[in-house]
Amino acid sequence: MKKQTQKKRPAKGAKNTDRAAVILSLFREFPNNKFSLKHLASASGGATKEGRRETFEILGRLHDEGIVEECAREKYRLTHKHLPHFEGVADMTATGSIYVRVEGEEKDIFVNQRNTANALNGDRVEVVVMHRGRDGKMEGEITRIVERSRKPYVGIAEVGAHQIFVRADSRRMPMDIYLSKRLYPDVKDGEKVVVRIADWAEGSKSPVGELIERLGMAGNNDTEMHAILAEYELPYRFEPEVEQAAEDIDGRITAKEIAQRRDFRNVTTFTVDPADAKDFDDALSVRKVGEGIWEIGVHIADVTHYVRPHSVIDDEAVERGTSVYLVDRTVPMLPERLSNELCSLRPHEASLCFSAVFTINEGLELLDEWFGRTVIHSDRRFTYAEAQEIIETGRGDFAEEVLTLNRLAQALRKARFKNGAISFDREEVKFQLDEAGKPIGVYFKEQKESNQMIEEFMLLANRRVAEFCGKRKTDKGRTVERTMVYRVHDKPSEEKLDRFRQFILRFGHIFKATGGRAVAKELNKLFAQIKGSTEENAVSTMAVRSMAKAFYTTDNIGHYGLAFPYYTHFTSPIRRYPDMMVHRLLARYLAGEKAADKTTLEDLCARASEREVIASEAERASIKYKMVEFMKERIGEEFDGHISGLTEWSIYVELDETHIEGMSFLRDIEGDFFQFDEANYEIVGRSTGRRMTLGDAVRIRVKRADLQKRQLDFELLIDNGRPMAPASREDGPKVRRSTRRKNR
Repeated sequence: MKKQTQKKRPAKGAKNTDRAAVILSLFREFPNNKFSLKHLASASGGATKEGRRETFEILGRLHDEGIVEECAREKYRLTHKHLPHFEGVADMTATGSIYVRVEGEEKDIFVNQRNTANALNGDRVEVVVMHRGRDGKMEGEITRIVERSRKPYVGIAEVGAHQIFVRADSRRMPMDIYLSKRLYPDVKDGEKVVVRIADWAEGSKSPVGELIERLGMAGNNDTEMHAILAEYELPYRFEPEVEQAAEDIDGRITAKEIAQRRDFRNVTTFTVDPADAKDFDDALSVRKVGEGIWEIGVHIADVTHYVRPHSVIDDEAVERGTSVYLVDRTVPMLPERLSNELCSLRPHEASLCFSAVFTINEGLELLDEWFGRTVIHSDRRFTYAEAQEIIETGRGDFAEEVLTLNRLAQALRKARFKNGAISFDREEVKFQLDEAGKPIGVYFKEQKESNQMIEEFMLLANRRVAEFCGKRKTDKGRTVERTMVYRVHDKPSEEKLDRFRQFILRFGHIFKATGGRAVAKELNKLFAQIKGSTEENAVSTMAVRSMAKAFYTTDNIGHYGLAFPYYTHFTSPIRRYPDMMVHRLLARYLAGEKAADKTTLEDLCARASEREVIASEAERASIKYKMVEFMKERIGEEFDGHISGLTEWSIYVELDETHIEGMSFLRDIEGDFFQFDEANYEIVGRSTGRRMTLGDAVRIRVKRADLQKRQLDFELLIDNGRPMAPASREDGPKVRRSTRRKNR
C-alpha cells in the first residue's frame, strides 16, 4: 500500500466520488469481509481498466486515512477502529470461545476462541464487532483486556519434574494454569489448590497463576466442601480478631436490661426447629386474653443488642451477607459465640429478643399489635416431628398452645392463598451421610402442618413490621412513606408467561390468565391439577423460571408471590444481614427518630441480594457434588427418569427415585441423529422423526461421574428407535417435602 499512495491521484470527479461512496458503504455493510480490488471495482461501477485504476486510487486514500488496511495481496478490509466497539464482561464457554456481555445490548457478542486475545472468564474486555447477522446476533474480536478478573480458580495440581499445571474444576477455564515449581515447591500431586491468574503472555499456551491456598488432597470431604466455598469466594472460618470480638461480648442479662424490656418470661413460649438445628432464632408465645381471643408473640433473637453498627463483627456480617448451607455443614454469618450461644433461644434460659406481639381472634381480626424489645424464657424446644405428633394426636407438652397456634396458622394460610398468594411447594433433596461425609442415601423431608405453623407466624411478623416501619401517620392523619428495607418480588413478565403458557400446552394444560392476581389463581389451580403427575416437576420448574426473583431494596413494589403489599425479612437476624438492618430500623422508628439514609441502605440491600445469590449457587454446587459422589458407585446401573431440560447439544434427565439430574449428549444417543428444535422445544430424530421434550419418561444407564466437574453423564437407552419407558412399579417413590424454610 505504501507504494501506491505515492502515485499522483486524479482530481475527484462526480463519478469517482460515487464510486468511493459505494466502496465505503460495502466495507461498512460487511465489516468482516475481505474484498479484492477486482470485486470492489466491479461492485462500484465496473471492473474495466479505468475502473480498477479509480478503485486503486480510492483505496489508497482510504488507507492513508486509516479507514481500510491491506490484509493480503490486493485484498482489503475495514480497520478495527472504524468498526463498532463495545466494552463488556467475558463469559467463557467450555470450548474456549467467549460471549461478551455488554450492558444495554440485548444480545451477547460471540467471540471465537482464536479471536479472544487470551481473555478469560470474568475479564472486562474491549470487543470490536466484525459481523452482525440478520437476526441481530453479533460476532466480534477482542482487541484489549481492560481489566483482568481477580476471581480465583480451584483445581487439582498435576506436579511434573519441572513444572506444575492446575486443572481447574470450572468448565469456564478450559485450559490448564501454570504454576512455578520453584516458587511453590511444596505443592503435592493430586492436591486441591486455589489459584489466581497473574499473567497470560501473548504466544504462551497457558496462563500463569499465583497460589492463594492449598486445601488438601482431592476427594477428601472437607477439602471438597472448602473448594466449593473457595470457588464462590466464601470464607469457611472467621479471622481471629472477629472470633475474639465475639468472645469479648458481655453476655450477662442484667436487671437493668430486663427493666427496659417487656417481660414474657412467665408466658408459655417454645421453639420449633429441625432436629439438627443448633441456632434457634425464633420462638412463639401464646396466651388466652379473652373468649376466642389470643395474644401471639413472635420473638426473634435480639442480635443487634450484641452487634453494634460498624463493629468488627458487623463489618464481617455485611461482607458475608448470609449464612451458607452446604450439604454437610453451615457456614454461619455470625461467630458461634453469637449464633449458637448468646443469640440462640435455648430452652430453660432467659433470652433477649425483638418481638412482634399480636392480639388476634378466631376470625383472624388483628385487634392489636405491639413491637419492641423483650426478654423471654423458652419452656420447650420442639423438633418439627414432635410438634407434628401433638397436632396429629392432640397429646403432648403444651398441647393446647400448639393446637391453638396451628389452628390460627392454617386459617392464616387459607386466607393468604385466597388473597392471591402462589403455592410454590417443590422438593428439596437431602442426603444421609456417613461419618466421613460420604452420601449413603437420598431422601425428601415432608412439610407438614408443624412447618406451616411456624411459617405463617413468621410471614405475619414480616409483613406487619414492614408496614409499621414503611408507613408513618402524621399528626394530621396523613400517611407518609419512610425509608425501609423491603423484600420485594415483581410480577412475572408477559414474555416469560407466554413461554410458560406455550410450554404447558404440550401436556394438555391451558393457562388462561394474562396478568394481575389472576395469574396466581391460575397457577394454584394448575399445581393442584398436576399433583402426582409425571409432568409435575417439569411444569413446576418452568413455573418457577417464569417468575421474577425476590430481592432486597428500599423501593417497595410489594411481594407478588406472597400477595403482600408490604413485606420484609425480620425473623432470621442470626443468618441474614437484612434482618439486622430491619431490627435497627424498627428500633429507630419506635424511638421516634427521623427516617434513615436511603442511599446507604440501598447499597447494603444490593450487596445482600448479591451475597444471597452467591450463597445459593454454592449450596447447589455442594448438592451437585454429593449427587455425583452418590452415583459414582452406580456406574453401569439403569434408572427410570423424566426429561428435565433440553439444549442444542444435550438432554437433561432427572431420576424419578432420587431427583438426581444428569446429562446425555445428543451425539451419543444411538439409533438416529438427534437435533434440538428450539421453536417447538423438542429433540427430533432426523431419520425416525422421534420427538422428545420436557416431562417425557425415559430410561437411562449411568455412564460417567466426574467429581471434579460435578457432572453426571447418562446414556439414554433406545428401544427400536424410541427411548425406553420406565419399568412398571406397583409403588412409585414417595416424594415428600422439605422442612427447610425458604428465603421468600
